[in-house]
Amino acid sequence: MAEKSKALGAGRSAGKTATGHLERRAAVKAILGDTSSEDILFITGLAGSKNDVLEAVGPDSKRIYPLFGAMGAATGMALGLALAQPHKRVVCVTGDGELLMNAGTLATISILNPPNLSILCVDNEHYGETGFQRSHTGLGVDLAKIAEGSGIQAVRTVINEEDIPEASQVLYSGNGASFVLLKVGVSDPPAVPRNRDASTNKDWFREQVLGKA
Repeated sequence: MAEKSKALGAGRSAGKTATGHLERRAAVKAILGDTSSEDILFITGLAGSKNDVLEAVGPDSKRIYPLFGAMGAATGMALGLALAQPHKRVVCVTGDGELLMNAGTLATISILNPPNLSILCVDNEHYGETGFQRSHTGLGVDLAKIAEGSGIQAVRTVINEEDIPEASQVLYSGNGASFVLLKVGVSDPPAVPRNRDASTNKDWFREQVLGKA
């Protein structure tokens, strides 16, 4: 039994995903590229991924709906928005810890397959919001393979800078939902100031999408 357990452990280690080294803020900004179009809407996860987008797009942008506490909700909210606004490009930027909480959403996204939905998962292999405990992706779980297994056709993993241009293209084009896994180094960049009042952010985003009431 001990030998069998040892063999299973060796197999897991052999399948471990590559650890990232890219600086998250610069890499997210490079992948998102030109974000000036009014037709691009952003749903962000909390903590690091929220700040990555605020820095790349602008801390006061009304096209960003940032989550401050609803961990695990970003992909589901982005899916609903993409279905409700088929003429807008919806980009969900989330983290590995948050996506692990609701990875089953990827299956629903695959089945509904909205062509205007893109997911960028910033994977630093840690739970940055709760004390930087190591996440499952640092122990061999590959979220890109989960996305592929769920049926999402356009999936890319970014490990090095040369991977970024193709991943950026995949994020904004295609006939179905897309998923990009961005492997980054472990860091804790400073937060980007933003009004944290949920009602205010809702009103800003609603005005951007639907116009003034």
